[in-house]
Amino acid sequence: MNILIVGNMGYVGPIVARHFRQAFPQAALSGFDIGLFAHCLMGKGELPESLLNRQYFGDIRGIDPLILSDIDAVINLAAISNDPMGDRFEAATLAINHVGAVDLAVKAKRAGVKSYVYASSCSVYGCAEEGAKKETSSLDPLTAYARSKVQAERDLLPLASKEFAVTCLRFATACGMSDRLRLDLVVNDFVASALVHNKIVVLSDGSPWRPLINVKDMARALEWAVTRTGDKGGTGLLLNVGSNAWNCQVKDLAAAVATAIPGVEISINKNAQPDRRSYRVNYDLFQRLAPRHQPLSDLKSTVIELKEGLEEAGFNDLSYRDSQFMRLNVLSDFRKRGRLTDSLTWSHQ
Repeated sequence: MNILIVGNMGYVGPIVARHFRQAFPQAALSGFDIGLFAHCLMGKGELPESLLNRQYFGDIRGIDPLILSDIDAVINLAAISNDPMGDRFEAATLAINHVGAVDLAVKAKRAGVKSYVYASSCSVYGCAEEGAKKETSSLDPLTAYARSKVQAERDLLPLASKEFAVTCLRFATACGMSDRLRLDLVVNDFVASALVHNKIVVLSDGSPWRPLINVKDMARALEWAVTRTGDKGGTGLLLNVGSNAWNCQVKDLAAAVATAIPGVEISINKNAQPDRRSYRVNYDLFQRLAPRHQPLSDLKSTVIELKEGLEEAGFNDLSYRDSQFMRLNVLSDFRKRGRLTDSLTWSHQ
């Protein structure tokens, strides 16, 4: 099997590369990435891309169709991937997450690719007070990032056919250790803050709901998606990916981190304005379709994994919120130095 991982040099990509190398030891694995976050490595381990057979550099908005020749499956992780970046670079977010994703799928279908897997997000549900959202539930995308995912799903699913399976995985909020760790994700941030400040500051009143998934379990779901057959969801599938047990309120996430790292103080802003980004998600369909690829990590093990990973890397940055581990900082620094255009293309291109 020949597999192309697009957007492989971000937070999730290194974990996917490692998992796929183990799951498909004989596969030809390739990566394609613009390289915005290639330097954002945690620790001194091997370069994750050493697990691949080849690495391409380029922009998803203009991928050379020749790269797709002889590829069996495409996994699209490429995205401007959180709300602060989406707010600052809204046009680029829509161009990459939506238009680029569809253009890649069209080229992949023409090239004879058999399976296209798109990493979508449960954030498309937005404010969901009435209960856990199913795949058929109404959507309420509150941010540019969430809107871009809705638009991509809308235009990707009609491309599906018997020869071209399309799978849109609506992932829960990612967390867990990675070679290119992000600390602008709620659980990861709480663990980092607990380690260097002995304190967790919850900016909201702690009541918003967030579904969570460890990046290792995201990789397992992607493994299932590239190999699924038509009887597992049809040619075009939209699927929530996570665990019903991992629908948590933010205050409970902070408490779990404080339990795993004793002596940590929790500060909750009880007077904060309500955070509309609050949603619970139903993962029953994922359980039925992929019973052997269900999440194996839980909140406690993920927190411990992060704690041990940060300690092993010698992490002690009191100002980590100003560092490369907050992805908006990376883009802002490139812009400031004239290396990156406002459309998030390299200035030398």
